[in-house]
Amino acid sequence: MAPPLINMQIKALFFDRPKVRRAVDRATLRALSKAGAFIRQRARTSIRKRAGSAQPGQPPRSHEGSLRRLILFGFDRASESVVIGPARLNRPGDAPNILEFGGRATVTRTRRDGKRVMTSKRVRIAARPYMGPALKKELPNIPKAWANSVRGG
Repeated sequence: MAPPLINMQIKALFFDRPKVRRAVDRATLRALSKAGAFIRQRARTSIRKRAGSAQPGQPPRSHEGSLRRLILFGFDRASESVVIGPARLNRPGDAPNILEFGGRATVTRTRRDGKRVMTSKRVRIAARPYMGPALKKELPNIPKAWANSVRGG
């Protein structure tokens, strides 16, 4: 059996750890970005632009397209993960979250001439998920993003 010092010297000849780590990091970033883009696109296309409300359990409908534009993705290098979902709104309430999981919201009535009426009402909104189903449909494709992703250089 060879002494440990000799083993380390032999490994150093064949294995460039920083180079391999950089290749793995690049491949991870590329694969997660690809997976995030596919999930985001699947969620966006599930939200149809139609009048009226969607049935509970179905993806929400977009009357003017804002919910579709809110769905973003980003890569978190610290945890090596991708975050996909609607951007947080600067308004009270959390409409995208309530649409995904259901919940209670306060609705303020507006008149036909567009002026606000000071009446508001708490309503229960049934879940109309769009992010969860998008992830579920794209999950089988995610491993393909990593296939042959680390290449020697």
